[in-house]
Amino acid sequence: MPSRIKDIYALFAALALLIALFIAPMAEASEPSNTADQDSWQFRVFLDDREIGYHHFHLAEVGEHRQLRSVAEFEISLLFVKLFDYEHEALETWSGNCLQSIRSRTDSNGDDYRLDGRRTADGFMLEVDQQPVSLPACVMSFAYWNPSFLEQTQLLNSQDGRFLDVRVSGPSTEQLMVGGAAQPSLRYHVEAGDMSLDLWYSKDRRWLALESEVDGGRTLRYEPITG
Repeated sequence: MPSRIKDIYALFAALALLIALFIAPMAEASEPSNTADQDSWQFRVFLDDREIGYHHFHLAEVGEHRQLRSVAEFEISLLFVKLFDYEHEALETWSGNCLQSIRSRTDSNGDDYRLDGRRTADGFMLEVDQQPVSLPACVMSFAYWNPSFLEQTQLLNSQDGRFLDVRVSGPSTEQLMVGGAAQPSLRYHVEAGDMSLDLWYSKDRRWLALESEVDGGRTLRYEPITG
């Protein structure tokens, strides 16, 4: 289960409202003085019916770009013994639907990952654990907050730099429980590598929830924090 959970959480690109970023340069760059607008998504994370952590996203307009800060933290314990813990932080800068830069750090049960990338005249250049990787000029990460990502056939894994083939199906119309009330929603199914998950959006295309089956037939679930 831990290795599968690691791969799933690596795709979130993406966010933080409550704790400071681990990387000092990232923190300095994420405090713009000309922020005109902002949005946020905050989720409680469950494994089956047990709450294991949170994932928060914070989006701000910074000049001509949008800047997304993200933080995720999970812990799985049994009888007060920690079995698995995970911390992921990322800072992404966007121009339209093209990623301009990304910096992320992940600690997955003691395994450390670092990713740094920037759009250049030659394409999107990544440094993954100090190894160079070249991608097309306009790429998207798994930006669940931006429904345009559902139109892509390849997406960047913000933890390890893999550029994954993606298959998306849907939407289907469903009633989703949000804050104890049923809400009309659009459900999409996404597959990438060995990952398979479902995403829910409101009629106005705001991200509402996520759910994925992990090893052992258990369910990983994101529920929005409301109120």
